[in-house]
Amino acid sequence: MQWLRRGTAVVVLLACGLGPARAADAPQSGAAAASSTPAPAAYSAQGADTCLACHGGDTTVTGIFRTKHARPNDPNGPFGHGGLQCEACHGPGGAHAAAGGGPLAGMRDFGPKALTPASQQNAVCLGCHQSNAAHDWASSAHAASNVACASCHDLHKPKDPVLTAATQIEVCTSCHQAQHTDLLKPSHHPMSEGKMACTACHSPHGSTAPAQLVRNTVNETCTSCHAEYRGPFLWEHQPVTEDCTSCHQPHGSVQPALLKLRPPFLCQTCHEGAGHPSIANTPQGLAGGTSSAYLLAGGCINCHSQVHGSNNPSGRALMR
Repeated sequence: MQWLRRGTAVVVLLACGLGPARAADAPQSGAAAASSTPAPAAYSAQGADTCLACHGGDTTVTGIFRTKHARPNDPNGPFGHGGLQCEACHGPGGAHAAAGGGPLAGMRDFGPKALTPASQQNAVCLGCHQSNAAHDWASSAHAASNVACASCHDLHKPKDPVLTAATQIEVCTSCHQAQHTDLLKPSHHPMSEGKMACTACHSPHGSTAPAQLVRNTVNETCTSCHAEYRGPFLWEHQPVTEDCTSCHQPHGSVQPALLKLRPPFLCQTCHEGAGHPSIANTPQGLAGGTSSAYLLAGGCINCHSQVHGSNNPSGRALMR
């Protein structure tokens, strides 16, 4: 076990068999190994020891030792056998350390405000994660918008906020502010309560579906939870089979049940009211110009209660 002191703080480092990284540990091609020409950038002689001599008192840095990325027994990880430790992601730090910090001197930093371009940041992450979570990344909207992986993920925290339902919403809505406003409306999915995450419906690393949905269509995504509305039904309501968002606002609404409008106004965006028994001043309606009792409270669904579809032989009008 190696101990480093910075001021009055004592940091226990490189426990569990983490050894110092050397320039010789850096991966080299056959041509580079055979050549006597020195590498264009030097790696630190002591690996993480060198980095933590300055950064060891910063808990936002040392938190990585409690994450999967710091496992010494993972041969594919940066701290695995023969790994470059911090420099596996941040690049050769010899010049940076020799200068006593300051300019990165060829190293990479990460995050939305980093000087390193997002494409270079992501190339490091995709070097390991291309085959799992990021296999669709190249076709994603986030990649097209030049978003860096580290803009959403915080690898130095023991619990990455974007991987926890209760804190993921804060990460996503830091950019998607319109959706954040919708989630504060009276009718919303239980995301603010930490019972549901954005990734329940969306695939941030890429998808062939619209809006990077986790399923092929909006309806498939919605009915993966709301199975009672999946159908097929004997009597179908056409907008329901086409797109749930014809009537519902998925991120939040001031109307009940995430509806875009309150009935009967929502229904009347498609259905003409004239001639219906609920409309006053018609042969079938009420006389005297007063409002119909059929439109009170639940509106159209007072009668057409099976608005998503009916399997009743007499359910043609979705009334049973």
